[in-house]
Amino acid sequence: MALSTIAAIATSPMAMFEMSVACEVFGIDRTDDGVPPFAFITCGQSAGEAIPTTSGGQFVPTHSWQDAVGADLVVIPAGGIRDHYPDELLETIREAHRRGATILSICTGAFVLAETGLLDGLSAVTHWRYAEQFAARFPRTEVSMDVLYIDNGSIITGAGTAAGIDACLHLVRRELGAGVATRIARRMVVPPQRDGGQRQYVEAPVPETDCESIQPVLNHITENLDAVHAVPELAKLAMMSERTFARRFVAETGTTPHKWIVQQRVLRARELLEQTDLPVESVATHSGFGSAALLRTHFQSVVGTSPQRYRREFSAR
Repeated sequence: MALSTIAAIATSPMAMFEMSVACEVFGIDRTDDGVPPFAFITCGQSAGEAIPTTSGGQFVPTHSWQDAVGADLVVIPAGGIRDHYPDELLETIREAHRRGATILSICTGAFVLAETGLLDGLSAVTHWRYAEQFAARFPRTEVSMDVLYIDNGSIITGAGTAAGIDACLHLVRRELGAGVATRIARRMVVPPQRDGGQRQYVEAPVPETDCESIQPVLNHITENLDAVHAVPELAKLAMMSERTFARRFVAETGTTPHKWIVQQRVLRARELLEQTDLPVESVATHSGFGSAALLRTHFQSVVGTSPQRYRREFSAR
């Protein structure tokens, strides 16, 4: 798909944070940092008409809902859950999808998306607090409480709040490559990739330790991805027992050390495939996989394609 025109849909009442996610990822000119330009608009029922927000303020969209029909991407941020949504809004989303747009919902924006029928027969995610309500209201959609986002191709759903950032960056990475997504993430000061399979929240309390965070360990891993990282050594570096370290790691990253390291190595491999002419064997070495065969296995599992095919599609050289 093309990814140059983006429309963010505002409903009443509108959640400012989730709308701001779309504005931050797609609405800021970062061409000086090598990010392709986006044409970004915000759409309400009437252009220029103030919309109340869930936090008590107001938001003024620049365009009307109908103007979203021709966009490459339509983002549906969170808002108040309503029994009924305007037919005009629902038909705008359906028509945009028929014309080839990708539709991305954030948090309770999934309720609007499901009301269009576009989620029938698909898996979707919304904020975990509303997952049971969503499942009861839309039985034709399988809802999950244990992931950050779900990519169904032309339909993407993101869980609550910050997971909307993950969903948007995932789409940028999918369409424009890891390099562009990383540059946007760096400017936003957020992780360039949190895997969609991570949990929305941690049911167990964060373990109490004398160490406030394992961030120094994470930094050490990313700076030395080509080294072997065994849990006993990482726990020692964090000055924790192995059991405490494992709990803390899941609490802070939402996944296990092994899975997190694989994700970071795949991200490094993507950047090398995009930005260098290194042979795949060398990419495997520099990203910590050790062999091209192991790189291909993990790359296919995480990205859904082979390193060679990824390079052909996203290489900047």
